[in-house]
Amino acid sequence: MAADSKPEDYPYEIDEQLTGFDSSVSSVKTMLEKLMSMPRNDLLQKLDPLDQAKLDLMSAYTLNSLFWMYLVTQGVNPREHGIKQELERIRTYMSRVKDITDKKKAARLDKGAAARFVRNALYEPEEKDSRKKAASKKAAATSDILPPKRLKQS
Repeated sequence: MAADSKPEDYPYEIDEQLTGFDSSVSSVKTMLEKLMSMPRNDLLQKLDPLDQAKLDLMSAYTLNSLFWMYLVTQGVNPREHGIKQELERIRTYMSRVKDITDKKKAARLDKGAAARFVRNALYEPEEKDSRKKAASKKAAATSDILPPKRLKQS
């Protein structure tokens, strides 16, 4: 008779959701096993300070999220628990780290290149050609007026 009954004690409608939940829990478990397999000090020594902050924030957020889920499974409303404020605090720090990362990735202004770009954008060829012609006419006029220099013979 036990073989004739269903092994699951839940409604058929939520089977797909439970399967998805089970696969999510399995992936979280494998990620946590990878994270816990390496000593934390060794891991932190390999990272720069910004990545260390990201790792610490990710760890804190993950643990608090898991505690949120634990509260839900125990029938406690997590929105009325102190965990909500803790998650919000961690999110603010995550946004600060994101701002710092974005500032590092932001393009820097090359003032020299910008000046050349503006100068060339405002370039007027007629004006420059007229300056060259005026300069060459002036040079020709001064060479006609002055006699050629003679070298002293000793």
